[in-house]
Amino acid sequence: MNDASTAPELFTWEFATDPYPAYAWLREHAPVHRTALPSGVEAWLVTRYADARQALADQRLSKNPAHHDEPAHAKGKTGIPGERKAELMTHLLNIDPPDHTRLRRLVSKAFTPRRVAEFAPRVQELTDRLIDDIFEKQQSAEKGEADLIHEFAFPLPIYAICDMLGVPREDQDDFRDWAGMMIRHGGGPRGGVARSVKKMRGYLAELIHRKREEPGDDLISGLIKASDHGEHLTENEAAAMAFILLFAGFETTVNLIGNGMYALLRNPVQRERLERSLAAGESELLATGVEELLRYDGPVELATWRFATEPLTIGGQSIAAGDPVLVVLAAADRDPERFSDPDTLDLSRSDNQHLGYGHGIHYCLGAPLARLEGQTALATLLRRMPDVRLAGDPADLRWRGGLIMRGLRTLPVEFTVSGN
Repeated sequence: MNDASTAPELFTWEFATDPYPAYAWLREHAPVHRTALPSGVEAWLVTRYADARQALADQRLSKNPAHHDEPAHAKGKTGIPGERKAELMTHLLNIDPPDHTRLRRLVSKAFTPRRVAEFAPRVQELTDRLIDDIFEKQQSAEKGEADLIHEFAFPLPIYAICDMLGVPREDQDDFRDWAGMMIRHGGGPRGGVARSVKKMRGYLAELIHRKREEPGDDLISGLIKASDHGEHLTENEAAAMAFILLFAGFETTVNLIGNGMYALLRNPVQRERLERSLAAGESELLATGVEELLRYDGPVELATWRFATEPLTIGGQSIAAGDPVLVVLAAADRDPERFSDPDTLDLSRSDNQHLGYGHGIHYCLGAPLARLEGQTALATLLRRMPDVRLAGDPADLRWRGGLIMRGLRTLPVEFTVSGN
């Protein structure tokens, strides 16, 4: 099934710029494809929508790295760098039922739809403040310039999740620094990420202790208080859950905002449709539009690691027990067998069961918050920067070369300053 002589080269910088032609080739010629990853680990890539959806819900594919018999050269390379040493492994991305069922039920008691809905005014306030800061930095009264990644898409979810978790305002810039190190080193040396994880773990342990003594109306206090039939989260479990909400929550939203705005800038007809809808006070196209942006060029390129607990077959391909399996969400969400005209951006697409936030029991718990932030950020940018445009050649843009996430390093734009 796998014809290596004609298979496209994966995980190069050229591939990172536009992986979709390579994924189209894999869907057609090698839909379940074994390949060596940049880390040296060999894994199966699942690229067709039907196979991907099946794999995401298949309980024979475990999230627990213990099911992977790691060779020496792959030791510790199948998860988040540093999480094992920092005792942050007991989060929802690394465990299976029944532990996953228990933890998700406990966490859901704290991370409720009501909490997210009540947070909407704060997200709007943060969004407006960051745009205010961009305008205030401009020296010209006419033409402004900004990098929408570093000045907007990156800080917004960091400050938002810190507020929601209950991180004091005076400590939030530390989290911004640690998160920045994670993004900068996402595709390179792992030491920077591991150092940030260690610092974050130490801080969370101290913060959890303080919240036990003086609980507040925040997510960490909610995690500490959450109980089910007398069971509570342990300190390690609470720290791991707070950590993964930060780690998984901020970069996905950075990429949703960055990739989404870039797609709108490259598709002026769709952007104008959305602007007219927003000007008319309508919200439906914004909601379907964000779902389409998640499908078209979503923030998560590959779902997080899974490991076969027994021999199984996916898409006609035999997978051995212990083999790592990576579901390629970016490929599945452009499968022409599932989506009509999948390489075209259509903000009003209605039949859109994309896999951008996963499927099954591991469906992203933070998806409602990410959607809230994405909708608020994009709508506010278009309203307050109505003539925003790319600054420079799109060919000069660079994408971060990480394995799981897909996002721009920078997004330079120009806009008119007056009348914002």
